[in-house]
Amino acid sequence: MMILASGSLLAADSNPKDDVKAAAAALGGEANYTWHQTVEVPPDSQFKPGPTDGKTEKGGYTTLSFSFGDNTTEAVLNGTNGAINSPDNGWQTLAEATQGGPGPGTFLARMVQNYKLPAAQAADLADQAKDLTSGTNGISGDLTDDGAKALLSFGGRRGGGANIANPKGSVTFTLTDGKLVKYSFHVTGTVSRNGNDMDIDRTTTVAITDVGATKVEVADDAKKKLQ
Repeated sequence: MMILASGSLLAADSNPKDDVKAAAAALGGEANYTWHQTVEVPPDSQFKPGPTDGKTEKGGYTTLSFSFGDNTTEAVLNGTNGAINSPDNGWQTLAEATQGGPGPGTFLARMVQNYKLPAAQAADLADQAKDLTSGTNGISGDLTDDGAKALLSFGGRRGGGANIANPKGSVTFTLTDGKLVKYSFHVTGTVSRNGNDMDIDRTTTVAITDVGATKVEVADDAKKKLQ
């Protein structure tokens, strides 16, 4: 009876949000991992981002590959330093990429600068959820208005220089044996910037693989930019 009572107490203390945050923290403590991110938007959306592939090693390099239509951009991060590779300019530091003022280079540089690794983003999403419950499809819940706003603004920054109306969002986490293997979040709202309104309906899914078995390879030209 005492064993059963102890088990009941442990089950009562178990909280889905704590489970997600523990899994995210464990992922962040791994030596390395790989992820694949996809973004779904309505067919008539003007901005249709392609997939993002990433690899990271603890205390070392993070590599990213962004796809937009037929164009693919590579990026490398090491601590607070970053570099991007474009067909026109080759490898540039983030500062070099923004020297030309507003444009694709500046957009990509800021996106890389604000990029959150899955372990950190999953933890943030858990904090931004109103409540999380376990179900057949995983651990899920609605996001707070502030959480949805942050995800609707550029680079995930709160506000981001835009006005956001009717922010709504939800998040789902998939844990296998206590390990985070996938998460997705859906956000909707109207973003107003410089007098222009844009209705957003976006679902982002991140699948995590090769934990502890990922090899991060960085081009020598990129390493030089990060010194």
